[in-house]
Order: sequence, then structure tokens, then C-alpha cells
Amino acid sequence: MRHRLVGDLMTTAVVSVRRDAVFKDIAEHLMEHDITAVPVVDDQGRPVGVVSDADLLRKQESQADPGGHLTAAHLLPTERAKAHALTAEGLMTSPAVTAQPQWSVVEAARVMAHHHVKRLPVVDDVGRLVGIVSRGDLLRVFLRRDISIQEEITTDVLTQSLALRPGTVTVRVADGRVTLSGTVPQESVIPIAVRLSESVDGVVDVTNHLRAGRENTAGSPGR
Repeated sequence: MRHRLVGDLMTTAVVSVRRDAVFKDIAEHLMEHDITAVPVVDDQGRPVGVVSDADLLRKQESQADPGGHLTAAHLLPTERAKAHALTAEGLMTSPAVTAQPQWSVVEAARVMAHHHVKRLPVVDDVGRLVGIVSRGDLLRVFLRRDISIQEEITTDVLTQSLALRPGTVTVRVADGRVTLSGTVPQESVIPIAVRLSESVDGVVDVTNHLRAGRENTAGSPGR
């Protein structure tokens, strides 16, 4: 089985800014390219932080309501410093949490969840920015056609990995939901078949209707 990697899903035309980029220029970059965050890179093109639309909006958040209905939001010292920053250096969240092209979708998703971020700058072996991957990019694995998922499970999982005879197991896929039915040689094969099928890109769920055949039928009585 070949799993889609971050390098397959990332956006390579990355918009980035330098440390000295000013507030208005960053806002214009976000609006012009219809993005919600931009990596900040050093002179070698290595990400040192990320500026998001939330970072920019702290400037508005820190101010009192012009209508006098609300007081200024209570911000932590670090948030207040960002609210008064004028360049990417002061606005960015640093250090940048990055990914590498050879990462799996699972690895990238776990890092995003752990750090509570929606996107990861992708870097090469020397740390230079080569792309960016977002939650939406990772979700693209679930857009695979049902027939592609069915073929991968039938060929890669059942025939090649488990060496099952063609036709002994039936694979049905509808909207990414897989149903396995048929007979396998041993009970121990069933959880392996289910687990490998679940790991195929684009699979949403696996329903198991597999049953084990007799391991040794030579001495079985006739019917």
C-alpha cells in the first residue's frame, strides 16, 4: 500500500514574508491570496514563525469599543505585545511548528492537533520552506473514489499482503465506508484484514462480516 504523504498534498506556491514585513503589507498578502496565515522566513528561507489573521486582529481586540458598549479585552502580556507590534517579528507565533514532505497524513494531523494549529509550513532536510499543508489538504485523502479504495483493498491488502485467494473475500465501498464479507483461512486473519483496510487512504469506516473457515478439513466428516 502507498499512503499519501504531506509532500503529495501540500501547496508548493507558498506566500511568505520576512521578519521586517509591516502590518499593512501582511494584511494585504492575506487578503490578496485569500489565505488566513503566512509563514515568516529568515534570509535562508527557513520558517521562524507564522502570522495569522488572529494575530493581526489582536490590534482591534485590544482597543475599546468605539460605541462605548464594551471595554477593551483583557489580554495576556504576550498577546498585548502582539497587539502593539508593527512588524512580522513581533506579530508572529514562534517558533514555527513545521512538517516534512515524507510525513504521513496521520503524523501531520497529530502534530496539528497537539499544537492547536490549522496549518504547518513544510521544510526540506536543511529547514528551508518548500510548501505548506493545511487541515483541508489532509482531508483530500477522503475524496478518493470508492472504486479506487476497493481496488487497493482487494489487490494490496487481500491479495498481496494477506495472500488470500481472489474471490474469497468481497469488498464493497460506498462513500468511503468499507464492508468486508467472505471466508478467510484462520480467525487470526480477520483483525489484520480489518486493520489494514482501515489504514487505506480514504477509508471512513470498516464493517466486518468475515468468518473463518476450517483450518484443516482433511479429517472432516462428509455431509
